[in-house]
Amino acid sequence: RQSILRLPTPSPAEKVLADKAKHVTEVTLDKNMLAFAAKFIDKDKDDDKDSQAVKDMIRNLKGVYVRDYEFDKDNSYSATDIAALRKYFEGSDWSPMVRERTKGEAAGTDVYVKLVNGQMQGLYVLDAEPKELSLVLILGPIDIDKVAEMSGNFGIPKEAGKRIKKAAKEAGK
Repeated sequence: RQSILRLPTPSPAEKVLADKAKHVTEVTLDKNMLAFAAKFIDKDKDDDKDSQAVKDMIRNLKGVYVRDYEFDKDNSYSATDIAALRKYFEGSDWSPMVRERTKGEAAGTDVYVKLVNGQMQGLYVLDAEPKELSLVLILGPIDIDKVAEMSGNFGIPKEAGKRIKKAAKEAGK
């Protein structure tokens, strides 16, 4: 019997953020949708080895979950809102890889990874800016360099790719 993996239910904190946001983008892709979408990545570059490696990684992912909240004014969300999002991943199978904070602001970046037998099986990025909050959750076997190349696709903000590359560099990957 094949088990069905469901993407996680959004945390209650996300509903609070969505109610405060001027604009919300939600992208939820399960394994079947990812396999379908992989066919369209860099279609002109089918011979490109990097492009093929990204496609292969995407085919093996279990899901991609992206939420982007844009606000009218700076700091429309509170430090408590952000703490609620962080708490969702603390004390579980997820380990913090990067924590970046700006003193006196809710802004910052968090990167959590899920390791299973020394293999990265999940990545969660929380990027908080004064007028924008982005959440990216990727489940399945991950090559962090290829994930950074996915930014700008599947609703993953381009800025998240830069943060992922920076996090990997700081962690000594």
